Amino acid sequence: MLDFSSLLLAAALSGICLSVTMFAIWFTAPKAGFVLTVACGILVLVAHVILFWRYSKDPDPLLCQIVLALLSLGFLIICVSAMQYLGVPGYRRAVLPALAAMAVCAVVTFLGLDGVGFIVTYATVTALLSAIGAIFWINGSHDRRILLVVSFLSGTCAVSFGLCGMVLLGKGQWVLATAPDNWAERLNTVVAVACMTGLGALTLSLHHLQAQIELKAETMTDPLTGLMNRRGLMSLYGERRFGPFMAIAMFDLDHFKRTNDVYGHPVGDQVLCRFAAVIKKYARTGVDAFRLGGEEFAVVMSRVTEERAYDIASKIGVAFGTEVVPTPLGPLRSTVSGGIGFGEADGRSLDDVLAEADTALYAAKRTGRNCVISRSRMGKADPVEPALRSA
Repeated sequence: MLDFSSLLLAAALSGICLSVTMFAIWFTAPKAGFVLTVACGILVLVAHVILFWRYSKDPDPLLCQIVLALLSLGFLIICVSAMQYLGVPGYRRAVLPALAAMAVCAVVTFLGLDGVGFIVTYATVTALLSAIGAIFWINGSHDRRILLVVSFLSGTCAVSFGLCGMVLLGKGQWVLATAPDNWAERLNTVVAVACMTGLGALTLSLHHLQAQIELKAETMTDPLTGLMNRRGLMSLYGERRFGPFMAIAMFDLDHFKRTNDVYGHPVGDQVLCRFAAVIKKYARTGVDAFRLGGEEFAVVMSRVTEERAYDIASKIGVAFGTEVVPTPLGPLRSTVSGGIGFGEADGRSLDDVLAEADTALYAAKRTGRNCVISRSRMGKADPVEPALRSA
């Protein structure tokens, strides 16, 4: 059976292998900042394990303070990496309480109450690990199976550290003068090695998952406007049946070729971005915007009546008509034409609704542009703003 020292060295070796692997991954993918943060946290824990092993052989008050500080700091960094990965703001909520606990631990250890220092540190680590598990469980939006395992491992490790503190507290060991050595410490070492190894492997899985999500987002995003592209439309709605309270508004910028010819393509790009910005202002739950290509856009609306869909599309047209793009040839105002297609009670395919919206759009073009047409208004389009027709 392995003795306590062998368990500590095994934990250190496991941590070194994990951190080296993560550093290698970060060098190949520098954007994965959370991987670098995890690697740094694990290295700090490796330093703690090595110094703790040294402290168990030759106890020293100063070394005790360093050992306890490294343990809290290592798990604090890992907690920050979890917040970094999930995009949870407010690092101070974790950093400030942990630093305060580390300061308390340093003071009581300096006063000779090293047992109290261990208890405070174990409580801090338990809280940090519990926070990691809760952060992944509450904020995770990716593969729930992976997040469940992360939460379970973090919680198990938290329990093992909590047991270490409870044993010292139960025995009233306020002063130790040496490294604690009891059944909870040995159990904690085994659990920590297993859990940290598992968390390291899951970190690699999360990195791979994040890379897949980012790649998918890039392939479905228009790089100029930041809206989703046609592939994104097909991915979200290609298999969807459009009911009576769903609609698609298609927009086409008026005389856009002339804008490019007269003002240049950079100005044309600005006009496209302005229209995309206008659409984004009307984005809400149930409204998704797409750039289908060139000067053609689509807005998918859910949970709307025909009147509400027409109102949203018309407001987009009016708002865009007020946009002014400065150019060397003077200020430029542009207009947009729109057509709306609707779902039906028995459901319609995306292609069918797009075809109806496209037909209405061309009717708007024939009517004189700068207007929105739906099937209920076919042949009686209302201009968005007559004063803007000349643009």
